[in-house]
Amino acid sequence: MRGSGPVLLIIPGGPQDAGVFADVAGHLADRYTVVAYDPRGNSRSTFDVEPQEQDLDVHGDDAARLIEALGAGPAYVFGTSGGAQIGLNLAARHPGRVRALVAHEPPSMMLLDDPSPSLAGMRDLHDTYRSQGVEAAMQKFFSENSLSEGPGQDEAGPQDGPPSFEPSPEEAETFATVSGNFEYWLAHGVMPLSLYRPDIEALRGRPVVVGIGEESVGQPIDGMGKALADRLGSKRAAFPGDHMGFAPYPDRFAETLHLTLRGA
Repeated sequence: MRGSGPVLLIIPGGPQDAGVFADVAGHLADRYTVVAYDPRGNSRSTFDVEPQEQDLDVHGDDAARLIEALGAGPAYVFGTSGGAQIGLNLAARHPGRVRALVAHEPPSMMLLDDPSPSLAGMRDLHDTYRSQGVEAAMQKFFSENSLSEGPGQDEAGPQDGPPSFEPSPEEAETFATVSGNFEYWLAHGVMPLSLYRPDIEALRGRPVVVGIGEESVGQPIDGMGKALADRLGSKRAAFPGDHMGFAPYPDRFAETLHLTLRGA
């Protein structure tokens, strides 16, 4: 938690945790009480027993309980990627807890007219993990989604040249922590997050904005976001960068988020 003002809950995606949004939170703390957390199973939110398969209803309930514990009434909510799926579940099942939701690049492939190619890709990723391990699966994921493999890499990918910048100790530490979540995400998160179908009827008419990165236009994730926005009849907002645009452009990303929430 940092800052003051209305609560803005940030829900990280996939294997990410609260540390990924430290820079964005810093740019918003003059306007919001920014609350970012480690979703169940990631980083400091460990299991007391064996790791469990991700359940979007459980994640949605977790977020609702966190907002309740803050005692601040309905919260603004931002979720990215798998965190956007959690945000959609939260808004559908606990509407009284959500003032407005920005769902940034949700992998809502089940809303596509034909989700089979996207689902086949995620099943192949899951199978790669099971047959070849974490490293091979993550290399496949980063490559097929045009994402860098860690801090200090330019957007073209680590194989195309030296790092464009030297990561700070905090960034390196955050990436090391997040990397420790890759196996849990591959084993227990990829398929539940991919197969989740947002409750369109419960969400229609709610203050939900779908965010898409300017550099994601034309990519599969852009089609998923468009499918969600079209079914909801909701707005779309252009955010800086690609699927991970909050990392290289935290100031611009924060300002875009603020303006989007104001207009939601």
